[in-house]
Amino acid sequence: MTTSEPYSELERLRRLVDERTADLQRVKAEYDNYRKRVRRDRLAVREAAVANVVRALLPVVDAVDRACAYEPLTPGLRDIADSLREQLGALGVTSFGEPGDPFDPACHEALEHHVSADADGLVCSAVLRPGYRTGGHLLRPAQVEVTGPPEVGR
Repeated sequence: MTTSEPYSELERLRRLVDERTADLQRVKAEYDNYRKRVRRDRLAVREAAVANVVRALLPVVDAVDRACAYEPLTPGLRDIADSLREQLGALGVTSFGEPGDPFDPACHEALEHHVSADADGLVCSAVLRPGYRTGGHLLRPAQVEVTGPPEVGR
């Protein structure tokens, strides 16, 4: 056995260790990416499920809102309305659409248009039915009356 043989064996073992370390790092990176992808997919499925359930319940929310607006507010009705709003909030559902909001066709549905010489741009002048969103998902556009300047060129 020559003196160079132990060094070449040592070099071979170091290369093997380096290769196995690189393999292990690749596998770890792949597993980390897999975990992140699964977490993202689970969140997306949850958000879609919440959106579907809330969309189905929006007519109930509208009915409760109408009852609160037009009926005497009894303690039972108040409890139902408060509980419904609290649970929707816990799911991340928010309502939108206020008079004075700038009109955005991506989230507002204009049912009427009024002309005002004083208006600079399209503004929601009345909200006929609020819109709802959860996270970045639009569940339902707000139905609004819009007031804006007279059209130019007519």
